[in-house]
Amino acid sequence: MKTLILYIVVYCASLLGGTVAAKKPHPMLVNAQKFIGTPYAAATLEKGDEEQLVINCAKVDCTTLVEYVLAQSLSSPKESFAEVLQRIRYRDGHIDGYASRLHYISDWINNGIRNGFLEDITATHSSHIQKLNIAYMSSHPEQYRQLTHSPSTIEKIKAHEQALTGQEIHWLPKDSLPPTGMSWIKNGDIIALTTNTPGLDIAHMGIAVYINGYLHLLHASSSKKRVLTDPLTLRRMLDASSNLTGIRVVRMRK
Repeated sequence: MKTLILYIVVYCASLLGGTVAAKKPHPMLVNAQKFIGTPYAAATLEKGDEEQLVINCAKVDCTTLVEYVLAQSLSSPKESFAEVLQRIRYRDGHIDGYASRLHYISDWINNGIRNGFLEDITATHSSHIQKLNIAYMSSHPEQYRQLTHSPSTIEKIKAHEQALTGQEIHWLPKDSLPPTGMSWIKNGDIIALTTNTPGLDIAHMGIAVYINGYLHLLHASSSKKRVLTDPLTLRRMLDASSNLTGIRVVRMRK
C-alpha cells in the first residue's frame, strides 16, 4: 500500500533541523530536548478512515514523542524522516490498515529489534522475567474508533495479541530501581513503564535523562499537558502509581 503522509506541520521541520556535534550528549536526548514545552495531545494519529502515515510534531503523546525522536535520530540522507518513521510505527514498515500499526509497545520493541534499529538493554542486564498476557484492545473495542464497528479489524488485533501472549520479556521491577538509576541505563535510552493493568503491557514511555546523578524521564505528560523532564525521579514516578510495576529499557542502534 502506498504511504500517505496526511500532514506535516511546519513546526516539525524546525525540530528536524541541525546536526549533533561530536562529543555532545546522545542524539536521542538532544532531539528529545527540542520537544520540551510541546503540547500533549492524545489520538493525533486517528485521522480519517484510511490508515495513513501521520506526522504531527506540534502535538504529541508519550508514544509519538518517542517515535519522532527516534526517527529524527535515525534519519539520514539515504533514508528520510518519514521513511524511518514508517519503519518504526508499522509492522516491518508496511501500512496495511489499522491493525498494521504497532499499538502494543512490546510489539513495537520486537519490531525495532527484528529490523535492527533497537536493542533490548533490559534483556542483557536484568534477570527478572515475566510472560506477556495481551488482550486489552480486543477486550475494550469501544475505546477505539477504528474497532467500534469493525469486527474484522478486532480479529486482526486479536491475532497480534495472541502472538504476543506467552512471550517472555526481561524487565526491572520498580523496587529494584534506585533513584540514581542503574549504570547500564544511559542518557537517551528509551524507557517503557510496565503496568499491571489486565491485558496491557506498557502504560507509558519516555527518554532517560540523568540530572545531578538521579535518573529522570523526559516524556509527554498527560497530567501536565506538555513535554517536560519530570521533576520527580523515575523511581518516585513509579512509586506514585500503583498501576506501574517497573521498566523495560531499549536503546537505539544506528
